[in-house]
Amino acid sequence: MKIFYDTEFVERGPQLPLQLISLGMVREDGEELYLINEECLSNVARHPWLSVNVFPWLPATGAVNDILEWDRGHPDYPNVFAFDMLAPRVLDFLTVDKPELWAYYGAYDHVVLCQLFGSMIDLPAPIPMYTHDLMQEWDRLDRKPPMPGQSHEHHALFDARWARDFWQVLEACNKEEKE
Repeated sequence: MKIFYDTEFVERGPQLPLQLISLGMVREDGEELYLINEECLSNVARHPWLSVNVFPWLPATGAVNDILEWDRGHPDYPNVFAFDMLAPRVLDFLTVDKPELWAYYGAYDHVVLCQLFGSMIDLPAPIPMYTHDLMQEWDRLDRKPPMPGQSHEHHALFDARWARDFWQVLEACNKEEKE
């Protein structure tokens, strides 16, 4: 089963691992998973690019004396979990018949996914050791089909839905090519 996913993460240089902010996954059967790491808030807010492009999508507020907090009334707040609670939820979601991971520029996404479980060697058996990349597939097709537009860029779940939609465009082009 194809699983389209995206992560948002804090990149902190060679001395520190990538820090997951959020992860969105969409399976072919329509099931979705959206998780947010409750331990990332201050790093997102301090990062110049993430504070503008990712922070606004998070169920968070910084209005009271510039103290960052999770907004418990936000509709996405139920998706906020401690980091050590994320991996079991991801594993449960990916435990399907022949999971096949797809992402847009997915190299970093795969590293962040692996880090949920430790390292790549620690990945549980049902999780693939690689992610198919939509950009590579688009290049293979000489970038012929137009890329669909995005409504909520840098929101992991919306980006995962977009990845699914992009794959559908690429798959239609593949079928036309074969006919």
